[in-house]
Amino acid sequence: MKPLNAIRMGGAEVLPLVEGGKGVAISNGATSGAWAGAGGVGTFSAVNADSYTPDGRLVRQTYEGKTRRERHEELVAFGIQGGIQQARTAWEMSGGRGRIHANILWEMGGAERVVVGVLEGAKGLINGITCGAGMPYRLSDIAARFGVHYYPIVSSARAFNALWKRAYSKTPEWLGGVVYEDPWLAGGHNGLSNSEHPERPEDPYPRVAALRRTMNEFGLNDVPIVMAGGVWWLSEWEHWLDNPEIGPVAFQFGTRPLLTKESPISDAWKQRLMTLKEGDVYLNRFSPTGFYSSAVSNGFLQELRERNDRQVAYTAEAMGEHTEGFGTGPRGRLVYLTPADAARARAWTAEGFTEAMRTPDGTLIFVAPDKGAEIRRDQIECMGCLSFCRFSNWSQHEPDYSTGKKADPRSFCIQKTLQDIAHGDDVNRNLMFSGHNAYRFATDPFYSNGFVPSVKQLVERIATGH
Repeated sequence: MKPLNAIRMGGAEVLPLVEGGKGVAISNGATSGAWAGAGGVGTFSAVNADSYTPDGRLVRQTYEGKTRRERHEELVAFGIQGGIQQARTAWEMSGGRGRIHANILWEMGGAERVVVGVLEGAKGLINGITCGAGMPYRLSDIAARFGVHYYPIVSSARAFNALWKRAYSKTPEWLGGVVYEDPWLAGGHNGLSNSEHPERPEDPYPRVAALRRTMNEFGLNDVPIVMAGGVWWLSEWEHWLDNPEIGPVAFQFGTRPLLTKESPISDAWKQRLMTLKEGDVYLNRFSPTGFYSSAVSNGFLQELRERNDRQVAYTAEAMGEHTEGFGTGPRGRLVYLTPADAARARAWTAEGFTEAMRTPDGTLIFVAPDKGAEIRRDQIECMGCLSFCRFSNWSQHEPDYSTGKKADPRSFCIQKTLQDIAHGDDVNRNLMFSGHNAYRFATDPFYSNGFVPSVKQLVERIATGH
């Protein structure tokens, strides 16, 4: 393989190897500091980052506020406090080597306030901000204000073109790189557009080449592109190196750092990664963000699939084919179904799915009473972790902090499940984000006999190309 040469990124020479930011306490100061210490770019998540007491005990994020707005303020405070602590840990562990980036999601609740608070409280410790999940037009302004580089995450040349023309062209000197996140292969939330089919993946090469052409039109020939999603062995990407169509390039690894000694995930999660088979990672659209996301297919996603399959359209009055009355709720309030759907609804009820819950789209889903109670409890306890949540109908925008739509019981509380799995709860009953290449843990000889490397060992191995 061609030698892996250093690349200039964010004003420094680093290995072209980037740790992907994994939300809610999964990429933290320990993992990012170790990655940067190995000479690359370490990324800690500033999304609901963990914080600790002076004696090192985890501060669990519990909420005392009586209203969603009050709990949202607590969430922002937790995020700032945790982000500052993780930045300090990362800097100390890196020994001043490499680069330290903070990753945020533009559509997370209070995103701007959190990133500003973290940058203010961790001055000089953070070299860059990576940001995706939406169109972060103000990212460049925030970065320029604090003198750090910014790295927008996009899935197409068109998205970057819009960001550049509307905002980034005003602060080109702080653009450290552009992250191309493959919408079919990357873990977590994905940037599939309405024109792209979730089951028809496209080759990333022509898409990234198109991104480079767009960047070159704006005079950004020397700004690196970071390829994220689907990267495992660099030997498989050798044709990207020293390639004028691609230009300066780095490679991002999000899933592989999960299986390291520094990774904070549970042993059960690490063991599950080693047993995955091809196809076990599922691209779904259950997220309350409305985005597609990639996660390990487990009991949690199976319940969501089944919940959404037990769904029928209804009308409030008899009309058209909706002629058969069906009682819902404790008072037996009538809605009208087609005869075929009424038969299906009676069968689900006989199986114990007796609770019919209304969705914003004029449908009913059928769940067991305990699941219905859990859904309502999670909706009521919402703390506004997203800017816009279809599950709870929270919106962070005044005056009423509501999306204006009914809460959608077909989704779930993403903050709850990600906090739970991050802190050791059942990996089968929580959302387990993963890139689609995770099945390769089981076949890569590097992990034979259950070997779990340190971050330094992983970076050194990746750098060999094999």
